[in-house]
Order: sequence, then structure tokens, then C-alpha cells
Amino acid sequence: MEVSGSSRFAPEARTTAYVGLGSNLGDREHLLNSALGALRDADGVKVVRMSRFHETKPVGGPSGQRDFLNAVAEIRVTLTPRELLNTLLSIEADHGRVRDVRNGPRSLDLDLLLFGGVRVDEPGLQVPHPRMWDRAFVLAPLAELVDVTALREQWSSIAEYARAG
Repeated sequence: MEVSGSSRFAPEARTTAYVGLGSNLGDREHLLNSALGALRDADGVKVVRMSRFHETKPVGGPSGQRDFLNAVAEIRVTLTPRELLNTLLSIEADHGRVRDVRNGPRSLDLDLLLFGGVRVDEPGLQVPHPRMWDRAFVLAPLAELVDVTALREQWSSIAEYARAG
């Protein structure tokens, strides 16, 4: 399903979404657990399960960064994709996230990876996350929750259909 104006998308029932979590500043494990708690407390969000933590090297950005701790959470939401993104951005800000250097160190990074079977392409919001298929630090924890190979095939078929249409 293509959604051009996700602010107009109103799920009738809970939608399954996947959120990437990452941190490479401070007490990374505490920050990820705190973010998970904030997700649990957020209106319209139910945390279903979460992958293990994965320690990964930074991708891009300035040299000398500390390794990241990454995970993926499966959630069910009654929010729109834009509302969920705004919730994630608010949780990041509450955990000291500062966006001053692209791919730089961060206290908390929350990425909306997937939102049901919905494709969103609008300013500041792309679902599926445009770089997730190329990032082992996303795919490894995601694979603990879903069949990533089948998921990639599903989204490739949807993309081919959209290009043909």
C-alpha cells in the first residue's frame, strides 16, 4: 500500500511496525532500555518484543567513534507513520539526542524501519527505511524477529510493481 500523505493514514487496527534502536554515547545499554521503556509508555504503542543487543562498528561519520549498541523492537501501534516518527523523535530528544554531525556519535538513534505493509515517501519520512537493506546493524537484530529474506523479497516485489504501474 502506498501512502503519500501519512498524516491522513489512520490505521483501523493495530499495525505492526519495527523500530531500530542504537546508541554509542554514555551508558548505551541503559539508554536503549530507557528508550524501550519510553516506547512502552507512549500513547498508541505496544512493545511486542525486542532483539538482543548487537555491538557494531559505526558506519560513516567522523573517525574515532565508539562502537554502537543496536537492537530492533517489534511494536504494535494505533498511530499513523508520521505520529510514530514524531513519538520516536521526542524520545530521542528526551534522551539527549543532538543532530549536529551527520552519522556522528549519538546518545540515542531511533529509526522507523517498517510500518505494516505501508510504503511512505514524504519529506522527512521514508518507509521502509531507505538504507536498512544495506545495514548489517539493522538486518542482524531484525532477523531475530522476522524472516528478513522473505521480507526483502516482499518489498522488492512491491517496488517492482510500483515502478511498473
